[in-house]
Amino acid sequence: MAMTNGSILVVGGEDGSNGKAVPSLEILPATGPAIFCEWLAESDPYNLYPFLAVLPSGGIFVEYWNQARILDPLTFETIRSLPQLPGSVALASSGRTYPFEGTSVLLPQYAPYNDPLIVLICGGSGDNTMIALDNCVSIAPDVPNATWALERMPSKRVMSCMVALPDGTFLILNGAQQGNAGFGLATDPNLNAILYDPRKELGARMTLMANTTIARLYHSEAVLMDDGRVLVTGSDPQDNGIHPEEMRVEVFNPPYILNGGARPSFTLTNGDSFDYDSTISISFTGATPASISLLGAVASTHGNSMGQRTFFPAFSCSGTTCSVTTPPNANVAPPSWYQMFVLDVAGTPSWAKWVRIGGDPAGLGEWPEGEGWTRPGS
Repeated sequence: MAMTNGSILVVGGEDGSNGKAVPSLEILPATGPAIFCEWLAESDPYNLYPFLAVLPSGGIFVEYWNQARILDPLTFETIRSLPQLPGSVALASSGRTYPFEGTSVLLPQYAPYNDPLIVLICGGSGDNTMIALDNCVSIAPDVPNATWALERMPSKRVMSCMVALPDGTFLILNGAQQGNAGFGLATDPNLNAILYDPRKELGARMTLMANTTIARLYHSEAVLMDDGRVLVTGSDPQDNGIHPEEMRVEVFNPPYILNGGARPSFTLTNGDSFDYDSTISISFTGATPASISLLGAVASTHGNSMGQRTFFPAFSCSGTTCSVTTPPNANVAPPSWYQMFVLDVAGTPSWAKWVRIGGDPAGLGEWPEGEGWTRPGS
């Protein structure tokens, strides 16, 4: 996870495949020794690929297995333990991180960013039952006495992916309806895609989309492309040939691609690197933009899209130019590159242009080259 100072927080893991647990966290570039985490040791081996997020309060949200807490960003001590995540009626004790592997996103943040940030986690599997979960849970961690809200999905999902879209909706796809993450541990592929719209009432946010014919099980991914479509790849189940290692890729067209509207178009007029609470100037053609979104650059694996955040910033337009105000600080928007989209009144997005907000305060682009790898950005 990218922290507010630009450093990278690395949490948990194992010493090699299925090796001894490493119940610690550390900072890169290195600033000191790794810090032992009792809560990671206690939840081994159900806490791999934990879900992490910087909160607007400055705390660090972490979800692992069926537990969640908020950490102090300086000491990494626990500020507050959150309620245990619900499973399902039949599977009260369930997990959401590997090997039970659900998927998580942060719901969109809108200027002036006064509403609490909400974390959404979908799918997972029952402890030792291999039965996937059929629900999503959400919470606003910064709210005192916050509790989890539960909403049903149309089908069960484990090892799924969830992709933020430029109009503020999310695409849920891939995975299985039975099993756990790992080689040969899942059956009954979930071929359906779901559109999740957080602007609707809780319990009415999911719409069935198209089916695929390709099973996407262990090691499948989905990421947003600059044209607003979703690239869907992978699957390496190693299940004795029942499902092959998948070399085919697919592209999912969200509804805004199929609505027949002409795409908006815009250009950046004052560079592509910006401070917080500063102005991005754009020039557009056609109708005045109805909304503008910023989506954080992601690195996706095991249902976890690190860096995925969605913002709808304040903007004003005159003639064919608009002034867009960047988020106010690194707690709201950690330093990163963001895909910037202009959308029309129907929600049709432009092609994205990449902008950097918050710079590179940790000097990640200045890391020395190591043996067998090159530093980020080179």
